[in-house]
Amino acid sequence: MRYELFIALRHIKARKRQTILSVAAIGIAVMILMVSQAFMAGFTQEIYESTVANLPHVVVSPQEGEDYIHLYGNIVREVNSIEGVVASSPYLIGEASFRYRDKTANAALKGVVPTEEEAVAHVSNDVIEGDFEELAYSRRGIVIGDDLARRLGLQMGDSVEVSFPNANTLSLRVIAIYDTGTPADESLTYTSLGTAQDFYGTADVINGISLRLADFNRDREVASIIREEGYRADGWTQNNPEILQTLAIERSSNQVTLGFILLIASFGVVSTLNMVVMSKLKEIGILMAMGMSRSGIRLVFLLESGMLGLAGAVLGALAGTVIALSVGSYPLPEGVYGISSIPVIVRPTDVLLIITVVFLLNLIAGIYPAQRAASLDPVRAISTR
Repeated sequence: MRYELFIALRHIKARKRQTILSVAAIGIAVMILMVSQAFMAGFTQEIYESTVANLPHVVVSPQEGEDYIHLYGNIVREVNSIEGVVASSPYLIGEASFRYRDKTANAALKGVVPTEEEAVAHVSNDVIEGDFEELAYSRRGIVIGDDLARRLGLQMGDSVEVSFPNANTLSLRVIAIYDTGTPADESLTYTSLGTAQDFYGTADVINGISLRLADFNRDREVASIIREEGYRADGWTQNNPEILQTLAIERSSNQVTLGFILLIASFGVVSTLNMVVMSKLKEIGILMAMGMSRSGIRLVFLLESGMLGLAGAVLGALAGTVIALSVGSYPLPEGVYGISSIPVIVRPTDVLLIITVVFLLNLIAGIYPAQRAASLDPVRAISTR
């Protein structure tokens, strides 16, 4: 064992109370950081699962100046051949007016191929009554959101009159009701693609294609490839920037708060080491007089700072992980925020990163007291009472 390490350990053991307080301060800060990071990772994953997972990752629109995509089978085959595209769903969407008895409401009517729309948007996961894929067998079926059904007084099996200026009035039977917990429940309905084309009086055309990607983070890349073919295409990050803004705001405020917590903990280490320097003046002077170099003195206090920081970081990370997992396993009452438990994700990379950053931060914080000890005059230090 090098003598610098031996001396550093002696200092730490000799001042047990200050050591415990310093390690506890760092540990508590790291524990808070770990729990917060686990909640943030879980919150982010929950946002993605409740929004991005049900959104089309890329939307293809008609060429500039066009209202529809004609001969869409060709473009569907082209986009399906792009690496990373796992599913596509052509659709025809427009506004419609819905009337049932004496109640009316406006919403979007989206004509889809049920199996293909299911592969992209997983609509069936939100269906609370009926069967979404029954649209494939019903030329006059419609799937509506629970909020719209409640507003119109509709139930399963009821027929609703659908009309719009310049459109062919239809009577569609409710074959399924879905609930996403979003505004779409009142503003979006589904029917078969052929039914929508009959309603709007169009030929076999569409006005959009929804894509699902293996990696939703590649949405801009895939959209760029499609634009090179002359079609308009936008990724989910462009169509739904509010999701990224929400996550960015949460992450930024979280990082600022936790940064201040870590700084406060680091100052506790600085304060402890300064006290050690002041209480060990004579000892430091004797060591210098015996031939110990100033760099050796500096290394002693840097080692103390590093050991305190590492011990606090490891203990805090362990405590934070246990607390986060315990809280995450606690069940919530059914229906609270639409989730069954608090979303928590503890990633090994986060644990290692936090421990490393805290260790380095405390090592840096120890530079000042270490330099102060190394710059002492040995004669004055020895003569200090």
